[in-house]
Amino acid sequence: MRVPTAIAVTSADLVLPAPDRHTPGAALLHPPEQLDLESALAETGALLERHGHLVALVPPWLPRSTVQRLHTVRAILETDRIALLGIDLPPLGTALLARQLRQLSVCDFSPGIIASAARLLSHYIYAGALLGSVAKLDRVRVPVGLGAHARSWSPSAQFAVMAHPKPHLAKLGGGGSQGGAHGPRGSVLPAGPEFATHLTFARGQLTSDWVTAELAPAWQVQGVLENPLPAASPGWWGTPKLVEFAAGIPDLSVLYQLVASVRREECRWCGLELIGDRCGFCAAPLTAPPPPASTARSRP
Repeated sequence: MRVPTAIAVTSADLVLPAPDRHTPGAALLHPPEQLDLESALAETGALLERHGHLVALVPPWLPRSTVQRLHTVRAILETDRIALLGIDLPPLGTALLARQLRQLSVCDFSPGIIASAARLLSHYIYAGALLGSVAKLDRVRVPVGLGAHARSWSPSAQFAVMAHPKPHLAKLGGGGSQGGAHGPRGSVLPAGPEFATHLTFARGQLTSDWVTAELAPAWQVQGVLENPLPAASPGWWGTPKLVEFAAGIPDLSVLYQLVASVRREECRWCGLELIGDRCGFCAAPLTAPPPPASTARSRP
């Protein structure tokens, strides 16, 4: 029996419940403050021995020490069977992507296809949050105007924020009611996914049923699941007063067809299969970069 490629995360709160009995769990790569280097090497080595290949999600909001540990372990083990994937999604969206990769890991895809599928699937994840304040929301992630900053000081202010696939911000009425979904200058929440999704949400220190009572019906989601809030979420969104949400494709057959429909290539560096324009394991681009202009001119 083929052992599925291991899908790894760096925190237990990024492991969403399996949607069925066939979906394997996620491997947990402990951060430096929880595990010394020798133990981390033994832990990762055991995963490679059992699964053959390891695909780990490395979002940019991870502590620098955790990212350094991951690269150190891969370098010391001198292996090309560990893929460290940089995925720029909020915490709950990252957890949702990890679950989708876990679903795909039991299919007949090679490790290279599963690793490079992460970039493809991330485009189909809708991630956002209901926030009580946007005063500390990173401008790089979601543009926040001066008016929204000023309204953040109101005790009853609530903002519906989309971080992915397209940044958007809209101020809601008191209590997060749909009647206030029209934001400044008539802006509204962006249209939801145009495909079947399930919605996962997690409550922080904000009391509101807007996500389940208003957003879920508007997006016509097929199911709603509540999950504990990831520890990294308050820092990512700039406030603990939030309800985070993420919608994605739940059906394995749809995920399979989505990945299988993309043309497969062979990595020119490590030889693994891939989809898209970059290998998930060695990060080599599909095509070689063009030579420098000076070199090109010197050729006969």
